[in-house]
Amino acid sequence: MFSSASSKENPDEVLKNFVSKTPNTRYTFDSERDAPVSEICRENGPQSRECIQIRMNSKRMFEAMQSLGFFCALPIDPGKTYMECKPLPK
Repeated sequence: MFSSASSKENPDEVLKNFVSKTPNTRYTFDSERDAPVSEICRENGPQSRECIQIRMNSKRMFEAMQSLGFFCALPIDPGKTYMECKPLPK
C-alpha cells in the first residue's frame, strides 16, 4: 500500500500521524541524495507493507524519527542504503 501526503499538509504532522498508528514497529525510510521527498514504510506483517511519501529530506526525516522516540541507523548489510528505525524502550 502506498500513499502520498498532500503538499499542503505539515510534514511533521503527517509523519507523527503515520507513526502513531503503530508506534511499536520497525520503520524504514529512503530517498535520493538531497531529494526533498522521502519514503517511509512500516512492516504490517510478513507480506504486508505500508508506505507514504513525505516532503522531508532524509536528514530531516532522521531527526524527526529520533524526536518521536526511535533509534535510526543503517542496516548491517553494506549493500542496503535505507535507514531502519526501531522504537526506543520507554
